Amino acid sequence: MDVIQRIAEELAVSSKQVIAAVALLDEGATVPFISRYRKEVTGGLDDTQLRQLEERLHYLRELNDRRNVILESIRSQDKLTPELELAIIGADTKTLLEDLYLPFKPKRRTKAQIAREAGLEPLADAIMANRNVIPTVLAANFIDAEKGLADSSSALEGARQIIMERISENADLLAQLRERVWQKGVLHSTVASGKEVAAEKFKDYFDYQEAINKIPSHRALALFRGRNEDLLSLTLKPEPDEQAGHQLCTQFVSNHLAITDLSKPADAWLAETARFAWKIKLYTRIDLDLKIRLREAAELEAIRVFASNLKDLLLAAPAGPKATIGLDPGIRTGVKVAVVDATGKVLDTDTIYPHPPRKQWDESIASLAKLIKKHGVDLVSIGNGTGSRETDQLVADVMKQHTDLKFTKITVSEAGASVYSASELAAKEFPDLDVTLRGAVSIARRLQDPLAELVKIDPKAIGVGQYQHDVNQTQLAKGLDVVVEDCVNAVGVDVNTASSALLKQVSGLSASVSDNIVAFRNENGPFMNRKQLKKVPRLGDKAYEQAAGFLRVMNGDNPLDASAVHPEAYPVVEAIIADTGKPIRELIGQSGFLRTLNPVAYTNEHFGLPTVTDILQELEKPGRDPRPEFKSVVFKAGIEKISDLQPGMRLDGVVTNVANFGAFVDIGVHQDGLVHISHLSDTFIKDPREAVKTGDMVKVKVLEVDVDRKRISLSMKSDAEAIQPKMPRDNPKSANKPKPQATAQNLMANAFAKARANK
Repeated sequence: MDVIQRIAEELAVSSKQVIAAVALLDEGATVPFISRYRKEVTGGLDDTQLRQLEERLHYLRELNDRRNVILESIRSQDKLTPELELAIIGADTKTLLEDLYLPFKPKRRTKAQIAREAGLEPLADAIMANRNVIPTVLAANFIDAEKGLADSSSALEGARQIIMERISENADLLAQLRERVWQKGVLHSTVASGKEVAAEKFKDYFDYQEAINKIPSHRALALFRGRNEDLLSLTLKPEPDEQAGHQLCTQFVSNHLAITDLSKPADAWLAETARFAWKIKLYTRIDLDLKIRLREAAELEAIRVFASNLKDLLLAAPAGPKATIGLDPGIRTGVKVAVVDATGKVLDTDTIYPHPPRKQWDESIASLAKLIKKHGVDLVSIGNGTGSRETDQLVADVMKQHTDLKFTKITVSEAGASVYSASELAAKEFPDLDVTLRGAVSIARRLQDPLAELVKIDPKAIGVGQYQHDVNQTQLAKGLDVVVEDCVNAVGVDVNTASSALLKQVSGLSASVSDNIVAFRNENGPFMNRKQLKKVPRLGDKAYEQAAGFLRVMNGDNPLDASAVHPEAYPVVEAIIADTGKPIRELIGQSGFLRTLNPVAYTNEHFGLPTVTDILQELEKPGRDPRPEFKSVVFKAGIEKISDLQPGMRLDGVVTNVANFGAFVDIGVHQDGLVHISHLSDTFIKDPREAVKTGDMVKVKVLEVDVDRKRISLSMKSDAEAIQPKMPRDNPKSANKPKPQATAQNLMANAFAKARANK
């Protein structure tokens, strides 16, 4: 109940709502199912709240499990006092819990433990209890050569180790100092000696410092990557003035020991003990803890950025079920061609060689025209890799020379296509198709339906992440899986055309059940209604309950099977039909009439107002796709390579990736340009996603071009004539150093350095 209450307070909802959601999650219900079909049960918790609830539930349950282990461990040592038990029970973070456990945690023999075994704990206690004693005089009573205590100095050193360990294991002191350094500390990076050339990509961090609690995620991950590659050294200063910071923290420890004026005989010795305790014990521990804290926060932010970009990409507008040619451009190896029908089925393949060295331009035009005419092609999808603009020109010539052919050409991102081509899934899907041609199929299909095709590719291969290889891979995979699951279930899946890879993302469906659905469909023909799904091997009642509402049966026996209305709620629609006298086909799409109905009239003990309201909205637009209307960008003619660009040009482009420092935009020259965050909007913004998202079509102005280093600086400001005279927020310079005015060159250099380090 403590966990329930805490989550309820954090989400600002009632405990009753949390209890209901937790019960559903524990029963195996998925977040998409709960948020869509159990609104009455949870009091209307949405998918965002449910994801937060699920995450916190997992954390707090782990915290409780660890708490019980710690309590049992201390209890077995007969050291669990009522006060300590209360403190452990009240610990609300894993860090605090481990701090409390530190003195009782089994550890290797420390210097303090050896000193205790030598009988020096009474000496340490005596000095702490009476500051008027003279430590050297008192220590003489503990000299024992057999115990390795040859003189007073040896005894005092042992006593000091005991006191230092006590200080370092004091949970309150540790927590206070840790938070103090987090608020005041500065992280300083320097280049490793003699590695200036090897560390060129980290040049911005050769002499850099910033408040540790202010470092944005992309800079933090760059710093840690540089350190892990032994190219950068990272030093945590307790304050900008390092020496003063250590002195202040030492004084903080002295105050904890109640050392005030050094007037008593033992005070000087204890003050020195406090200094050692800070420098050797506490500072070392805090340095490690805060770097871990910074890294974990940076990783979480990087995963959030990746997840946000992935969601935008997956929910990009589909061109729809149209016959499509996919072109995977290549220069020497030729352009791979694949024709797919409206359902994505491969109809034809070819390889053409319009570019050097073969230069079969006219023959390639003839081949494409023949395929377009033969299969009634509506769309030509061109991958944006090497040879993309040259291939785009080839297709433009097809349009000029064959005006009778009516089709549209679109350039799409081919990120991940090669990974998919060589995957086990692609081999299983196209066992008789050459690896090189599978990429062309993927390029065609991702234009028809980006979501359906991209779910086949490991999200990390799609290329919309930020330092994706530097973050916790388990957390990254989990975070991205959640995004894919939410996107697939928000859109819904046509059960008669979906691949196994797409089906397994549907609520309640495992990989094996998804394979069984495809096998059943291949053997028995298309599903005509949702009830037939129950005949699929291993698709039991629970899986059916979770999945049915997200699976669509188009043109089947029951129009409701093509909607998001769950089969369990069909009785509500039947009641509406009986009440209005209108058959289902006359109700669907009749917005004016449906809005005259009172949803309250159709509620009962099983279906409340939220469900009935959802049903009426679904009847207005059954199976509605939440994705935007499809549009395509046309790159400017004659601008095909970076050397064609000139400052001042205004171009159309597509946002390919969004990072914390800006957005990358494809303007059709094989090298994405960067719109720095300071040039994304006419007004100040903290997050680039306030202005753009992956897949957006934007208008940009070229600010500067560096052909040699392949850098393009762009602006989306309405008046992009002048560069802002302030240093951008993400420029990694010391907060303590003078800040020069920004220029287009250093804006571009700083941001591209981060992008380069991200590779």
